[in-house]
Amino acid sequence: MTMLFYLSKLLPLFIYPLGLACVLLTTALIIRRNPQWQTRLIAVTLALLWLGGNRIVAMTLARSLEWRYAPPPGEVTAIPHADAIVVLGGATRTPGYPRPTAEVNEAGDRLLYAAWLYQNGAAPTIVLSGGNPPWSGPQGLSEAEVMADLLDRMGVPQTALLLETDSWNTYENAAASLKLLKAHGIKTIILVTSALHMPRAYATFNIPEITVTPAPTDFWVSQAEWNYYTQPKLSVQLMNLLPSAQDLALTTQAIKEYIGIVVYTVRGWL
Repeated sequence: MTMLFYLSKLLPLFIYPLGLACVLLTTALIIRRNPQWQTRLIAVTLALLWLGGNRIVAMTLARSLEWRYAPPPGEVTAIPHADAIVVLGGATRTPGYPRPTAEVNEAGDRLLYAAWLYQNGAAPTIVLSGGNPPWSGPQGLSEAEVMADLLDRMGVPQTALLLETDSWNTYENAAASLKLLKAHGIKTIILVTSALHMPRAYATFNIPEITVTPAPTDFWVSQAEWNYYTQPKLSVQLMNLLPSAQDLALTTQAIKEYIGIVVYTVRGWL
């Protein structure tokens, strides 16, 4: 089983723009005695990296996922109510020198949003889901335990937390969390995860026994940003032509989610 998980993390790397570019360039080096094909492969590689790092391409891909469960404009700050808030892992960095404490990463908005929902009475319980997969770095605390520590510092009492510490991916997040929810008689949940991840997460958690309210956060693309960067203004569009590492990373994240949706569908997990 562990080998399958490693492969599921390794193989997509060769489909993402940067990994595929490395494959194409390596191939170009191998066939250097064929200058015509070598030139074509280099040209395709440059086009791939430019498209992957293009702001409009990255925003379009991200927006197509993020906005599926975005609340209506007038309900952005509306507070849903349920028996529990479920927060998925992937938002933290474990403590260890020289970090003085556990830290949040780019997806740390999940914890900020969950704490805000709890403190505004959305639910009396927060379920934290996430283990410590072997590919995530040095072994130590589970993601759920790290999230619990950070939420404690945000004023959420430990008595309000339920921890699921064994899952390694979204499917296992759902399977283990749903078992925990049923054991505590929880029927309705507010699902908190990054907006980019919400389509796959919601589909995995959405079973007849549990009523799920999606509460996406950590949006990469806001309405104001979309309107600004897509306006027909020469100075803006000239800047859009320049690729960036941040946009390449965002494109990669979006492709990862689409691959995940396809794989989960084929495996019958959605």
